[in-house]
Amino acid sequence: MYERFYNLRERPFNLSPDPEYLYPSRVHTEALNYLRYGIEGRAGFVVITGDIGSGKTTLLQTTLRGIDRRTSVARLVSTMLDSRELLEAVMLDFGLDPPAGRSKPYLLRDLARFLVDQRRAGRLALLIIDEAQNLSQTALEEIRMLSNLETEKSKLIQIVLVGQPNLHNLLDTPELEQLRQRVTVRYHLRPLDPGETSAYVNHRLRKASIGAPLVFSDEVTDLIGQASKGLPRKINVIADAVLLFGYGEDKRIVDAPLVREVIAELEATGVLATPIPESDMSAREARVALRERQLAEQHRILTEQYRLIKVRESQAAATAGRASAPPLPESAPASSAIRTPVPLAAAATRAPYTAPAGPSYRGDTVGNYGLWTRLRRGLVAAGHAAARELNRSSGWTS
Repeated sequence: MYERFYNLRERPFNLSPDPEYLYPSRVHTEALNYLRYGIEGRAGFVVITGDIGSGKTTLLQTTLRGIDRRTSVARLVSTMLDSRELLEAVMLDFGLDPPAGRSKPYLLRDLARFLVDQRRAGRLALLIIDEAQNLSQTALEEIRMLSNLETEKSKLIQIVLVGQPNLHNLLDTPELEQLRQRVTVRYHLRPLDPGETSAYVNHRLRKASIGAPLVFSDEVTDLIGQASKGLPRKINVIADAVLLFGYGEDKRIVDAPLVREVIAELEATGVLATPIPESDMSAREARVALRERQLAEQHRILTEQYRLIKVRESQAAATAGRASAPPLPESAPASSAIRTPVPLAAAATRAPYTAPAGPSYRGDTVGNYGLWTRLRRGLVAAGHAAARELNRSSGWTS
């Protein structure tokens, strides 16, 4: 698309985790060293965490590319599994074929035999579990039990857990104390700082260039770093869109106005989520709580009005029944035969409901407020109609 325009052999900011484009920042270099130490030294569990888009998968791809052929690797990327499914997935990725219906003890025996055979052949069995934060505590405990497979001198399997930051919280639960004690290497991938962001962007441009590479200025990379929060995946999204927009506007040089336009477009279309300041978030929560209280009060008022209307209808029915009954004997006291009718229409209208002040209670409001307003008006109108009917039958006029 824009590759020829900018003298590029391919898109430098592709989202695919390509080890060739890994920028050796301080953070990623340290993470690689920790991974290699944990794997080659067979140092127990290795845990690598990082935010979404921080480069964990690219890091893994780079590590696997550097592993020699004397290592058997099983890598799980789908981790929404229970403990038995996890065991079967590990066996399948190691190239084993667990028979259908085989009980769990037999599966563990088959896996242990495979690992022993690998050790005798001088091979290392490496299990890498990506997105490990999705594993249940039961599944993680199953992984711990796998680490019990060992000889007198060393473990039969090396396990690496890779996931998002909440994997740390999961491992810190009391139920996983035994697993946590076996973790010997922990590392968290932090976002890139402004200087690393600039070096990262121009490193990828150099890798993909044909001839003299395109260079993004510090002003441009600072804008990209601020919008991406230093996360490599977001940096790639923004930088790729910048090249696309620049190509569309026939700009050979990428400048700050172009980048601001791109960022605004990405935020407007939802590709980049605009962070909500904490003060705005608090104000929004307060408004929501206020609206909930207002709705609850409206519901209470309408419920009370409906109850009063039902009481008045019952009174109207009772009065109509008395009016149609035969006259009492002359000996009956006048006070027991003659009752002063109550002008219900006046009672129904003497205390009309007044909505609280504020735009949320306008009669034409769409949504919940409009619904409550229409319902209230309907109930009050029904009450007025019942009262008028009663008054006509009892000799009153409204």
